[in-house]
Amino acid sequence: MALDADKSANRVLKKGVWTAEEDRKLADYIEKYGPKKWRTVATKSGLNRCGKSCRLRWLNYLRPNIKRGNISDEEVDLILRLHKLLGNRWSLIAGRLPGRTDNEIKNYWHSYLSKKPNQTEKNIQNSSTGPAINAVESCGTEAAEDQESVDATDEL
Repeated sequence: MALDADKSANRVLKKGVWTAEEDRKLADYIEKYGPKKWRTVATKSGLNRCGKSCRLRWLNYLRPNIKRGNISDEEVDLILRLHKLLGNRWSLIAGRLPGRTDNEIKNYWHSYLSKKPNQTEKNIQNSSTGPAINAVESCGTEAAEDQESVDATDEL
């Protein structure tokens, strides 16, 4: 066991931009063995990356069900409403936007939406209450508990 620790300690892991070849190796390995045991994926796929880096690359960029392209107006409206209810809980918000990752939603929020506070509040007030409200309601009891805790702190 000490020998394995010494091997990994001496191994210099690559950092920075992923190459197309690395993406292909990771995707091929996961297609064959599945997305589990990320440390093993990193070493057995032939990548000189850490397990966390492989996991994030797969989840945020390479998964086949990731939705590509611009975020639609409906999605923006839903992000605004959910953020008002849930705050910066990007995973919960992304869970209501099929194919969008929590990282993508967070980056979109910080790049476009958080810098326009007047427009953001205006959009929330003027938008329809259709699918966005249903999505908020389907967040479950966790969202309701969060809102109750916010209401309780407002009273203090």
